[in-house]
Amino acid sequence: MEDFPDMYQGKDPEDIESFQGERRKVIQPTSLKDPKLEKLKTVLVDWINSTLKEEHIVVRSLEEDIFDGLILHHLLGRLAGVLLSVEEIAVTSAAQTRKLEVILEALNEKLGLQDSSLSRWSVKLIHNKDLLATLHLLVAMVRCFQPNLELPPNVRVEVVLLEVNRSGIKSEKEIEILTDESDSTTDSLSSSDSEDPIEQLLKLEPHKINTVKRAILHFVNKKMSTLGLQVTDMEKQFSDGVILLLLIGQLEGFFVPLYDFNITPINTTEMLTLSGLAAECDRGPGPPE
Repeated sequence: MEDFPDMYQGKDPEDIESFQGERRKVIQPTSLKDPKLEKLKTVLVDWINSTLKEEHIVVRSLEEDIFDGLILHHLLGRLAGVLLSVEEIAVTSAAQTRKLEVILEALNEKLGLQDSSLSRWSVKLIHNKDLLATLHLLVAMVRCFQPNLELPPNVRVEVVLLEVNRSGIKSEKEIEILTDESDSTTDSLSSSDSEDPIEQLLKLEPHKINTVKRAILHFVNKKMSTLGLQVTDMEKQFSDGVILLLLIGQLEGFFVPLYDFNITPINTTEMLTLSGLAAECDRGPGPPE
C-alpha cells in the first residue's frame, strides 16, 4: 500500500473519501501536457462544434462541457437521428445523472456495445468529469458516426490505476491507448498492404478487434433496419446464411423472394445451400436465375 500520489496531496479528505472501495484510472499530470493529447482534444472540440454549429452550441472544454449530458444529447440527435424524451437542461446533479443514464443507454446501443460493463465510460465517470472516460466515449463516437474524420494517431497516456481505502491508495501505472498507432515507415506499409486483411485483423489486440466488431455490427444493423431485422450476435446469426443473403440483397439493391430459400433452416444441408446462394448473389449484379 502506498501513500497518496502527488496528484492527491492537499486534496480535501472528503473528496478522497468519495472514492473509497473503488478502482479508478487517473491520467498522470505529465501526460496531460502531451502535445498529442492536446491535439486530440482540440480535434474533438472542433468536431463537436462543427457538428452542432447549426444549433449554436459551442464547446470550449471537454472536461467542463460534456458532463451534464446536454452536448451528448444533441450529438446523438444530430449524428444518429435519435430523439430522446429528456429535459433539455438538467440543473441538479440527480437530474443530470438520470439524463445521462438515458443518453448513454441509447449511445451504447448505437455504438454496438451490448454489455455496458465492458465499456471504458459510465454515467458516473462522465458525470464526474473524468477526462479519460470522456475521451474514450468521444473517440468511439467519431469512429462510429464519422469514420472519415482523421484523429491524431498513436495517442497514449500514462495512467495510474487507483484503489482507495482508509489506509491509503494502492496504485499501479499503465499505458492507456486512446487512438491507434500509425505506420511510420514505407516498409511497414508495404508489408501491411501485402498481408491478407483477415490476417491483419487477427493480429490486433482484443480491444481493437472488439472495436471493429462493433463497427461492423452497427453497419449491418443500419442496412437491415429497413427489413425490421437486428443483429446482436454475428457469430450465431450469420451461421445459417439467412442474414448474409438478405444483407447482400440490401447492399446490391435486390431482394431474393422468400420462396426461393428456407428462411428458417434447420439442418446443415439447408444452411450450406443458403451460403452457396449468398455466394452466387455476391458474384453478380443480381440474384441467380
